[in-house]
Amino acid sequence: MKMLSAKRLLSNVVPACPLLSIKPKRGLVDEKLEIVVRYLRPKHDVTLHSVHQSEDKDFWEAFGHYVSDDNGTVTVAKDASLSGTYVGVEAMGLMWSLRPVPGSRAGLRLRKKDVLLPLVFHISVHDGHVSQGFTQLTPLVSLVIERWYMAPGVQRFDIQEGDVRGTLFIPPGPGPFPGVLDMWGGGGGLVEYRAALLASHGFASMALEYLSPSNLKKVQVNVNYFETAYQILQNHAMVQRDRLALLGLSFGSSVTFFMAAYSKIIQPQCCVCVSGCHIPVIKSSVEETFDDLNKYISKIRIENNQLIWRDVILPIPTDPTLKVDVGQITCPVLLVVGGDDQNWPTLESAEDIQQIMEKAGNRHLLQVLIYPSAGHLIEPPYSPHHRATNFIVQEGKNKVVLLWGGQAKPHADAQEDSWEKILAFLQQHLYHATPQAKL
Repeated sequence: MKMLSAKRLLSNVVPACPLLSIKPKRGLVDEKLEIVVRYLRPKHDVTLHSVHQSEDKDFWEAFGHYVSDDNGTVTVAKDASLSGTYVGVEAMGLMWSLRPVPGSRAGLRLRKKDVLLPLVFHISVHDGHVSQGFTQLTPLVSLVIERWYMAPGVQRFDIQEGDVRGTLFIPPGPGPFPGVLDMWGGGGGLVEYRAALLASHGFASMALEYLSPSNLKKVQVNVNYFETAYQILQNHAMVQRDRLALLGLSFGSSVTFFMAAYSKIIQPQCCVCVSGCHIPVIKSSVEETFDDLNKYISKIRIENNQLIWRDVILPIPTDPTLKVDVGQITCPVLLVVGGDDQNWPTLESAEDIQQIMEKAGNRHLLQVLIYPSAGHLIEPPYSPHHRATNFIVQEGKNKVVLLWGGQAKPHADAQEDSWEKILAFLQQHLYHATPQAKL
């Protein structure tokens, strides 16, 4: 009996300090976190805080104010944040509501450059409801977690064949795998993190550099450049040549529409277009295409010192020669649209695309996802929302501030939902569907 009483006594002892549990401590960026704080005093005010130092040495933070339950526990996936950088029940609020710490440089954007290294976050619990001065405080408890774009076993290869530059990511396993040619927008450079994440989900993905290719200042990026890149991916030993997709964001979507409609070499099983338009039509080179757009530079609006580009190609032209004839596309297309896109007229473009495809008889191939109050930069899930950021204009290397649009919470929801649907769409048409020859 004495031994039993001792056991009961020990079971009621509360640890001297709270316990913070985070699962997984090391996982992919699109994996949800399970964050639980135990052994607090019942009904106790605490702040959960997340901080990350970017590769540019800027600090980003997010925090939520919680009250522990009757057992002294906070479960982030079930309990509401009363205030902070996010409110309500938000399992991933400590990720998607990240913002530069007070006093940071203006116009920052958080993007991963080196995908061979993780994003490192310090998650801490503070006594009371705190909103500032976190660096001066001693947390009750803290943990360090890693968020990766590359899953264990994913291989990364530099692509330098002829004029083409890119990076190929191969999933773990024997292969061969379905392939995705991944093209970003007008910001240029080689952006790898989405392709790395796609490879982590079983797709051999090639991030293509096609604006200001490094060490290739005199290369003319034209239709042949994209077709050659597609063939490089198609001919790789670890890629299933008859199961390829195009994925583009912003101007990359314009390229995707054009190639899917007109190219005899690029014959994808499906296409994903995020925040894109079927305008402009790709000319003899990408440079010439941008030169044409620059003729309408007077349509750019400036509000609060932020540039709004969406009017440049508005109204949507009625002249069919000024836009891609999407009626010629013969593969399934997933179009992702932000309802508050201030950079590109994606809503108006989506309406016109639907009308053209309806008239051509291929509307059944088009799936449109419209997210009200989401902006232009619809990225993989739990990425911070950027309403406006610095942007380098290619021609003059001048820095401006672009308004992308969107509100933080609905934009975060759009990123989570669209990514899930993008992966399902690629799975359906690359893994499960029977390859069809292009008409």
